Amino acid sequence: MNEPSVVPGDQAGSGLPAQAIPKGVWALGFVSLLMDTSSEMIHSLLPVFLTSVLGVSALSIGIIEGIAEAIAAITKVFSGAISDWAGKRKPLVLFGYGLAALTKPVFALAPSLGWVITARFADRLGKGIRGAPRDALVADLTPPHLMGAAFGLRQSLDTVGAFAGPIIAILVMGLTSDDYRLLFWIATIPALLAVLLIVFGIREPTTHKGAAKARLSWAEVKRFPLAYWVVVAIAMLMTLARFSEGFLLLRAQSVGLQAALVPLVFVAMNIVYAASSYPVGHLSDRLGRRGLLLGGFSVLIVADLVLAQASGIAQVMVGVALWGLHMGMTQGLLATLVADTAPASLRGTAFGVFNLASGIALLFASVIAGWLWTVIGPSATFQAGAAFTAIAVVALLFWRGDR
Repeated sequence: MNEPSVVPGDQAGSGLPAQAIPKGVWALGFVSLLMDTSSEMIHSLLPVFLTSVLGVSALSIGIIEGIAEAIAAITKVFSGAISDWAGKRKPLVLFGYGLAALTKPVFALAPSLGWVITARFADRLGKGIRGAPRDALVADLTPPHLMGAAFGLRQSLDTVGAFAGPIIAILVMGLTSDDYRLLFWIATIPALLAVLLIVFGIREPTTHKGAAKARLSWAEVKRFPLAYWVVVAIAMLMTLARFSEGFLLLRAQSVGLQAALVPLVFVAMNIVYAASSYPVGHLSDRLGRRGLLLGGFSVLIVADLVLAQASGIAQVMVGVALWGLHMGMTQGLLATLVADTAPASLRGTAFGVFNLASGIALLFASVIAGWLWTVIGPSATFQAGAAFTAIAVVALLFWRGDR
């Protein structure tokens, strides 16, 4: 039997509007929006809170963040596999979001570093638990001809939270004379709403409940087709080119942007990201994934070259906007390709492995980027990113995924 293509959706789709996307996918999108708003209200200022209020060193912050992200990446594999084995996604999604919501008051109450570390690790554990089952649930709820639009929509709504959170944080801090703890308390509100929306707004599809349960074994992983592993490999190559978005902040600072305005870099990037994710996903259902993915990679090359040569704030912001556009053109599509190429009964495991591989690549990419920045300079970091992206483009051009 022929394997599924790595770039499905090449036939013209039905062109159905966003209203045709299942209500459960919309609900999951708004859950992501609410929780991301809550999390970014805290995380956009957490490093400053740790250093200025609790007296924590920058090295300690780096160690905490590194361990926290590793916890999230590793947990995704197991939670995805468990959702396949159990034949249910919603309980793990609810538990993951619920755990993250419970951490928000801990940040507000924290009298010492130990409390913050506990809350931060629990928050990332919650993210790891919910991530793969949530993406698998999106795929379970969505008919194949709307898969790109569904993942694009969820990504767009998620990214709205990513820029809404910092904006709210800036406003609250300005109105309360930098009252961190009040801000952290306010952040519990959207987190609680996200949990309530899962409970009352999302129903497990009956087709998935009745499906044969996957076993937790290496033999199951070997059932993934070659097309899936090519998607994973190409995603890792692109992640090596993308590295941590923290380097965008550093680049803005390096050309003279005031420290107080640096968070606006993320706001600008995420506005473009949110605005482009759904239209690109919808287009991919009609025109195919591969061409749009190549376009997204090409935009990243241009973004890296602009950032490498930037000598002023305006040029950096152009590069940041292009970076956000490439995110909108690639992240939802890569998730869609995972859903397209993985067996339906193993989607949770597939998303878990995909996220772990991308997380490992991001770690290496950030180390390489930091080394180049320190040894040679900012331009070298972004030039290397453009080179890695070019390799990913070549890989996608030569592997057409006909079988």
